[in-house]
Amino acid sequence: MKTISKLRSKSKGFTLIELLVVIAIIGILASVVLVSLNSARAKSRDAKRVADVRQLQTALELYFNDCSSYPIAATAIALDGNEGLDDGCNNFEASPSGGIILSRTPIAPNPNDGTCTASPAGNNTYMYTGTASTYGISFCLGAATGGLTAGVHTATQGGM
Repeated sequence: MKTISKLRSKSKGFTLIELLVVIAIIGILASVVLVSLNSARAKSRDAKRVADVRQLQTALELYFNDCSSYPIAATAIALDGNEGLDDGCNNFEASPSGGIILSRTPIAPNPNDGTCTASPAGNNTYMYTGTASTYGISFCLGAATGGLTAGVHTATQGGM
């Protein structure tokens, strides 16, 4: 009888080695999850960039439909969320006064992904240039997304 009670008292709880093994396994699993979350975040930022540029293209086509021209910008304009687009044919302006097509331009997500630091869109904004009949929106992708390769791209009235 005494030997059974002694065995029970010794087998309560875990040994130090067992606890260290479990903690090590949890640590490895946590690091794998964090690495996969970072790549998912980068992919979501690129997907947002593509969606933003498509939204800008749609707004510019609506503007062209109303004004018979695209907003004119001889030098590149950084679209940083402070611009609006109206159908009063006044190009990009801070406070739209006509029928609002786009109250504010989309803001590119941070941080900048990939190797786009020296590109025209390297400051992590969408860059717009345009004449009455053409436009270009430069943007950068950190990885292949939506059928586009990584790097600098320009969306025009003809597509991406």
